[in-house]
Parts: sequence; structure tokens; C-alpha cells
Amino acid sequence: MITWMQRHKKWLIITIWVSTIAFIGAGFVGWGAYKYGDKASAIAKVGNVEITIAEFQKTYSDLYNQYAQMFQGNFDKEKAKAFGLEKQALSRLVDQALILNFAKDYDVYVSDEELAQAISKLPYFQTNGKFDKNLYKEVLSRNNLKIKDFEEGMRKELTIEKILNLLPTVTSQNENKIGDTVFNIADKIKYKLLSAKDIEVKVDEKELKSYWEGVKERFKTEVLYHVAVLEQAPLQKSFDEKTIRNYYNDNKTHFRGEDGKILPLEKAKEKVLSELNAKETKKAALKSYIAFKKGVVKSQKELTISASNNTYGDALLSKLAKNAPGSYLKPLPYKEGYVIVKLISVTPAKNKTFESAKADVLPLFVAEKKKQKLLELAKNSLKTFQGDVSEFVTIKDAKKLTKLDETIAKKFLSELFTQQTKQGFIVVNDENIVLYDILEQKLLPETHKESALIVRKIKQNLFDQNIIKTLRGMYDIEIYYKGL
Repeated sequence: MITWMQRHKKWLIITIWVSTIAFIGAGFVGWGAYKYGDKASAIAKVGNVEITIAEFQKTYSDLYNQYAQMFQGNFDKEKAKAFGLEKQALSRLVDQALILNFAKDYDVYVSDEELAQAISKLPYFQTNGKFDKNLYKEVLSRNNLKIKDFEEGMRKELTIEKILNLLPTVTSQNENKIGDTVFNIADKIKYKLLSAKDIEVKVDEKELKSYWEGVKERFKTEVLYHVAVLEQAPLQKSFDEKTIRNYYNDNKTHFRGEDGKILPLEKAKEKVLSELNAKETKKAALKSYIAFKKGVVKSQKELTISASNNTYGDALLSKLAKNAPGSYLKPLPYKEGYVIVKLISVTPAKNKTFESAKADVLPLFVAEKKKQKLLELAKNSLKTFQGDVSEFVTIKDAKKLTKLDETIAKKFLSELFTQQTKQGFIVVNDENIVLYDILEQKLLPETHKESALIVRKIKQNLFDQNIIKTLRGMYDIEIYYKGL
């Protein structure tokens, strides 16, 4: 059976990979100096579709954060460059633009009704399971997104999805049987968990300092922003009945009950007053901002803001990072009011000394030493280890490995069925290694619902790749971006 596994290893790896794909992401990453061609607002043009700088930045940022989460925060611009994130971002946008060109040529579009329906189903725009227009506006506003830009992006995504779904992928009985085979390989194994928790590390000061020398660029002081602040408290004004009624009539859809129906004015009045006051507060904040810039009013206080000392939220920190000393930042929401900030000066980050970084470096050093010792222990124990013997287990039987945590067991089994050796060890993560010895194997005669789905995903992926390859021959691709 080991021989059979070796012959079918390619299918095995693809199947496992497809079944565990996950996407994450959002945020913004700094860029540096890049050169563009004559098209200042676009970095590329595919057929009749332009790819804008903003789209490129967002896609790059999404990819950056996906990798950052996968590497548990241990990811920076150097690693991003090594992984070719810029090329990945541009390639993704080019592929999307190719499909959008194809959609235009064949008059495939997303109607306003389809767009509205898709947006209303997104959970982060819902209150009590129903679409909330006010929440929709608020979420986009807090993420510095214009409704028009967000909906244009959504329309593109839905158009691409519609094109790719035009030709659904079907699977044959034989293909499904291949999928079943992946799930039907069963091993009886001897196994043992080795954990870093059981390994002791003595810290040598010289060795620790030598380790720090190699990683000291990762340990920097925080960037400090010295700012002058002017706060606009929320206003509570009185409004005459005419103003209240006019505002209610113009914005009735804002005021709905739990059943989704528009509330009558007498029941919506409190919400109407709240929105009117919010509107007046924003007006006052904008007036204060102009007066602050002109020097007509002075700041209420000066303080230093950093990532660890910031009462005004991440949005302000992000804005400060993008502005130069002397800049005035437009009002940002703060405690139902607004905060207006002038950036006075910036103290850049600098490398910490060994003594100041020691507390942060020590746990990394210990973890690295444990990782090394754990690997050595696994290699030295492999031939003679005494472990627990399982019943026959398949890739889906993590719960049957009772001596392992289920999360560890799942990772172990997903790797086990790609191995080419009868005996070995699998590094589950930095803190856990599982030794194994395959005692017996057999092929079960069962069928699995997942098989057709996974085979379909593999075929769909290949089909999508071929579509892109064909479209690349149909549409001209011009790249203006010179940063690659």
C-alpha cells in the first residue's frame, strides 16, 4: 500500500490542499517610491479595463495581511518582497480585468437589484439579521470607503463570479472514485507526541546576545507623534417641529422598527433628533477644523501618540503615519463627537539596545532553542520510540487518535497520508512533533460526499486557469507600473 500511496501522491496532495484553502485579510501597507508611466491614475490597462493605483494598493494590502496572519505576525516588507507580493497583486488584478473584458464583450452584467441583494446579505451590514442602511454607511465611513467605490468593487466581484459560474463543472463517477480513495486509505499506526513543553532550555547570556544580533532589526522603539488636539464634543440642540418633520420625511428609510417597517414620526423622533444632532456636530467640527488651521482657535492640549499610547483609535494613527509634520488632519469620529489634530513632529522608530530589547528577545530565543532541541529529540528517538497503537484511521479520523489534541491530530493526519516513508516524524508546529510507524494498511470500500465536491473544485480551478490563459490571447495587456 505504501507503493500505491507513492504512485498517487500528486492526487493526494492536491486534494488535501484544495480542501483546506482559506482566505483572510484587509488594511494598508506603506509603499515607498515607485515610478509610473504616462498614466498617472492607472498602473495597467487590460483590453478596455484600467487597473488603478488604489486597486493595486488594496490588493497588495489584502495579500500582505493574508501572509501576516498565516505567519502569525512574523511577516514584513522584506519577506513580502521575497514572496513577490507586488507581482502576485498585479497578476490577480490582470486576471480579474481579463474576465471583466470578456463580460463586457458578451453583455454579462450585474443589475442594481442583484447588487443590492448581495450587499443586503452581508452579515456586517445587518442588525438582528436584517440589512441596516445606517450601519452600512457607518461601516464604510469608518473604513474610509465611499459607497460608490465599495459598490463598484462589489459589482466587479459579482460580475467575475457570474462569468465563472456560466459553465458549471461536472464530475464523472471515476473521478469521484479517485476522491473516495483518498479518504479510504486506512493506516494502523504507532505514534507518540513530542512537545516543546517537556524540554528545558538554559539561557546563556552570550548566546542570547549573539541571537539578538541576528534579529535586532525586528526590535525597534515605537514611532512617536507629537500632536496638538482639538476635540469637538457631541452637540445637543433644540430643533423646531418643522425641521424635525422635514428631516424625517427626507430620510424615512433610516427609521425602521425590528420588523423592518418604517416607524411613524412619533416613534422615530428620538432617532431623528440623534441624527440631527450628529449632523450639527459634524458641521461644528468642520468649522473648528478651518478655524484651527487659520489660527483663529488654539488646541486644547498637546500630547504624544504611539501605537501603545493612543486614546483616539487606529484610524488616527493610520492618518498620522501618512502625513508630514505641520499637517492638519480633518475631523475624525471620537466618542460621538470628533477630534481634530495637528501633527507637530515625528520621532522615528530606532533599534532598541540589547538591554531594552532583552525581555522581548528572550521568549523568542527560548522558543527557537526548544524548536531545535525538539527536532534533535525526534531524530534520535525515531528508531526506538515506544508509543500508542491506533486502530485503523483515515484522513478524517482525528478523534480516534485519543492521545493527541484534535487540532494536532487533524494536522498530523493531513500530513501523514502524503508521506513516502513507513516510519518518520511530522512537525505539526514549532511546539509539537509526532513520531509515527505505519504497522498495517488497507483500503476501505466506502463512498464519501466530500469526494465529488473536492474533485469539482480541482477541475474548476484548472478550468479557471485555462479561461485566463485563453483570455490573455484575446486582450492586450499594458503595464505602466515600473516598480516590479
